[in-house]
Formats: sequence, C-alpha cells, structure tokens
Amino acid sequence: MNKTRRVTANIPEDLLKAAQDVTGAGITETIVEGLERVRRQRFYEKLQQLKGKIHLNIDIDELRGRHRR
Repeated sequence: MNKTRRVTANIPEDLLKAAQDVTGAGITETIVEGLERVRRQRFYEKLQQLKGKIHLNIDIDELRGRHRR
C-alpha cells in the first residue's frame, strides 16, 4: 500500500475547477492525477535524452517457433 501524506496547498480556484471538469473526479483524485502526469512527463523527457540505438540480433522466426527447413 502506498503511503499518503496530508498537505495544505493554495491552488487557484479556477484552475482546480477546470481540472476537475476534465477529470470528473474529486479534489484529491484530480491533484494525484496531475502529479502523476508531471512524473510521467519528466520520465518521458529523460527517455528522449537517451542517445544512440540498440542493435539487436534476433531471429524473428526462431522466436515465433518457426523452424527453417
């Protein structure tokens, strides 16, 4: 089970209302979704910074269980 932490935050009312209209959820769920989106965006940005290519030497037919005759 994830730990939770009670926080007090001053959030612009119009921003919170607009976000709740989009999510259709309560305050807590809306804020949690926003925080998760920030986390995913940061991960995606870090992923985009990785350079280079991965070279794989894979025989697709072998992976699929097809034996060459």
